[in-house]
Amino acid sequence: MTPAAPTAGAPAPGGQPPQRRLGFWVRITVSVVLLAVLISRVDLSTALPRQRHLSTVFWLAGAFGCAMGGIVLSAWRWERVLIVFDRTVRMRTLVAHYFSGQFVGNVLPSTIGGDVVRVSRLTQTIGDAPTAFGSVALERLTGFIALPLLSLIGFAIDPSLLGARRSWIALLASGITITALMAIVFLAGHPRLAGRYRHDEGWTRFIGAVHVGVERMRAEPRRAAAALGTAMLYQASLVVTMWCVAHVLDAPVPTGALLAYIPAVAMAQVLPLSLAGLGVREGMLALLLTPLGVTTGQAVGMGLLWYLIMLVVSMFGAPSFAVGARHRIEESTAP
Repeated sequence: MTPAAPTAGAPAPGGQPPQRRLGFWVRITVSVVLLAVLISRVDLSTALPRQRHLSTVFWLAGAFGCAMGGIVLSAWRWERVLIVFDRTVRMRTLVAHYFSGQFVGNVLPSTIGGDVVRVSRLTQTIGDAPTAFGSVALERLTGFIALPLLSLIGFAIDPSLLGARRSWIALLASGITITALMAIVFLAGHPRLAGRYRHDEGWTRFIGAVHVGVERMRAEPRRAAAALGTAMLYQASLVVTMWCVAHVLDAPVPTGALLAYIPAVAMAQVLPLSLAGLGVREGMLALLLTPLGVTTGQAVGMGLLWYLIMLVVSMFGAPSFAVGARHRIEESTAP
């Protein structure tokens, strides 16, 4: 699954500007409508596993373990990106920051993103707001590079999927993502566009920081490859999580289809159309998996269980979010 002004807390929707409150309620409405339409088409007898035994518990535990490991892998990816900026921060610190962001983004009813919390916490850690912003932006960017790559690998593993009904949706999502990424990298890396802000002192210095990161990745491909490699590992852990979820619900999803389709679902659910991707995620799973023999109930169940797992795992970020970041500078030069 799912994407996520620096602030130490998460204000309730009522404390947000009118436009942001309106957007919050629009996303809730979209989620409710989409889920209502999907659930109305679900036969509950096909949504739950027919045989409930110890293996169901085993697969469910595996899904939770993979989700937890995925957050650690995300923090590792973040560490690799920070090295591009010649900054090293302890993994324990980054994992705590990442869990804090997950808690805010997935658990608290707020329009503030988890990435905003991570930028805020890392700024307190390294004392450099532009670098903190640039690292989070590039960390997200490497994730979106990995998603279409994994999807294409899935189609390569199982070429028969190319003839499957609605497989074009996954291919279209990959194509749009790759095109958008090329445009972003061009704009961020161009010296006369984002590069013109690299020495600014105002808010545009954050754009300049992203330019610096892209420029260094181009100049140092080994560091860029390390960041992209960890991004691939994280996205692969997401596919493994959904593989376990499919087994929990006895959904007959081929491994190649998971590799080809789950990244497309992850790309779609980050769009700011619904609350935490609810409805969009389940709809995409139903569209892509039902032609393969998965029932609508199983597809919707996979999406909801995926969300529930991430919600529970994100709650482990409550302690680190409550304690707050340690106000100390951790500046050092990467080897």
